Amino acid sequence: MDGTVLVADDDRTIRTVLTQALTRAGCKVHATSSLMTLMRWVEEGKGDLVISDVIMPDGNGLQALPQIARLRPGLPVIVISAQNTIMTAIQAAEAEAFDYLPKPFDLPDLMKRSARALEQKRLAPKAATPRPVVEELPLVGRTPAMQALYRLVARVMNADLPVLITGESGTGKSLIARAIHDFSDRRAQPFVVAQSADLGGVEGISTLLARSKGGSLVLDEVADFDADAQARLVRMLDVMGENGPRIMSTSQTDLASRLEAGSFRKDLYYRLSGVTLAVPALRERVEDIPLLSEHVLARGERDMGGVVRQLSQDAKAFVRAHPWPGNVRQLENTLRRLMVTSSEPEISRAEIEAALGQAQASAAPAGAMEGEKLAQSVARHLKRYFDLHGGQLPPPGVYDRVLREMEIPLIEIALDATAGNQAKCADLLGINRNTLRKKITELDIRVTRRRKLM
Repeated sequence: MDGTVLVADDDRTIRTVLTQALTRAGCKVHATSSLMTLMRWVEEGKGDLVISDVIMPDGNGLQALPQIARLRPGLPVIVISAQNTIMTAIQAAEAEAFDYLPKPFDLPDLMKRSARALEQKRLAPKAATPRPVVEELPLVGRTPAMQALYRLVARVMNADLPVLITGESGTGKSLIARAIHDFSDRRAQPFVVAQSADLGGVEGISTLLARSKGGSLVLDEVADFDADAQARLVRMLDVMGENGPRIMSTSQTDLASRLEAGSFRKDLYYRLSGVTLAVPALRERVEDIPLLSEHVLARGERDMGGVVRQLSQDAKAFVRAHPWPGNVRQLENTLRRLMVTSSEPEISRAEIEAALGQAQASAAPAGAMEGEKLAQSVARHLKRYFDLHGGQLPPPGVYDRVLREMEIPLIEIALDATAGNQAKCADLLGINRNTLRKKITELDIRVTRRRKLM
């Protein structure tokens, strides 16, 4: 390599390692822990490449990218960051950073990217457009699989291509779709989610197109669309025109297998799969579980008004080892539930096991009385829940939390009683089948061999 590299990082060890590696590769290196010093060097015309951290003692490296672009159009910047979220990758891409790597990074990989950056000339960058700050997305991960996904999301945000988002239930497919919309040029336009029933007849299609005009239309679980809905969808896609919405689809089912079985139209598949984003299951990125847990607890602490919770060491080990069949949604729901029900600042392994139904259950509920009516049993458990807060009121939102806790076992037991037949289960419960399907997804109802999505 040949050139001068400007390194900005508040970690002395990282500065030393990068300086030594780049010097051995033939580069001149200027290293600093100050963003202000970096910007002075850039303004003075020093450097052929910038390698910068995000969080610096005197500023934010990402926020400095537009200024670097104005001062030195074409100067490549490689962003390195310990903030391993999708937002960092998107912001780096929007500011037209040459590349982005999460910490801890692989040094040989960084050296290869640095060599490419020094060899290539970049086009004059556009001014970065301010984007909304979305901190609620639990799309956190430093594993290679998630970082690759983040970079691909950043690249396809404004591409004029349909997007197919695949992955198991609870992995965050809908969040990916929402992030693509919220950070794209269409963010001020409608974001509409549609299911098979919404495509009913010509009127249904025209209504959908009118609602989502110029925005984003997400086809939820498109693999479940029946033959009629698929045919209507093909016709809709063919007549949308230039002002039509961007199409995104989600599917937890392998569409390739549906194609082979003849239950999914090939022409529809090709229309929907311009770009495919595969969201990995949580068991495929175990190293992200501690980071996700911290993120959920920190967000819950903010939402619940300063209730501080953390996992014990045993709980951390258990959470990391658990298979999490419901993926990120199950992990998030479990931890948020424990933030409410746990009476201690530290959540124990036993509490997590109990929340997951793995603790040994006694023959009868504790304190159950013979002949006790359901309403009396519920009242006793609710009284215990209020008592757990030591004379203080529980956090706001008790009504919704209690209903949610009641719905989960009710739907699970009803599904078991009907051998997983959703039509029969919906009839038993007295609700619409589409409503049941949404409840299964929202409440993270675990799918077993006896209980399949029909």
